[in-house]
Amino acid sequence: MGTRPRVVTDAQTSARMKRIRQRDTKPELMLRRWLWARGIRFTTSNRDLPGSPDLANRKHRWAIFVHGCFWHGHENCVRSRLPKRNEEFWRDKIDTNKERDRRKAAQLSEMGFYVMTIWGCEVDKLGELTPQQEAHLLDPLRRLNPPR
Repeated sequence: MGTRPRVVTDAQTSARMKRIRQRDTKPELMLRRWLWARGIRFTTSNRDLPGSPDLANRKHRWAIFVHGCFWHGHENCVRSRLPKRNEEFWRDKIDTNKERDRRKAAQLSEMGFYVMTIWGCEVDKLGELTPQQEAHLLDPLRRLNPPR
């Protein structure tokens, strides 16, 4: 991998970038509340696992990544449009993020974890799920994490 070109930013861009959170994002908090209300238990801040999954249950060996559509390059999503300014830089950055995401998910799978990726735009629609869609999402976690 080569070095990335230095990107000149103005004060406004710098201030905007500082506000972007890595943890406890709105989609992550919404998903956590939604899963917890349905009896799915997990831990957060799993920095010792590959890729630092947003949610995980080590006992039942599953991990969930809550990906922002822009930063992780969600295909065919309006939220993942690249900025016109420094487009080549952003394309390289997002491609690097996507490759890292694939690598970390594969490492977790090799460790015996069931890995799920949920996109920010999907979290917004959790309240609109049909019972069948909800079951499709929750059944793998429930099989791995049976109620007591």
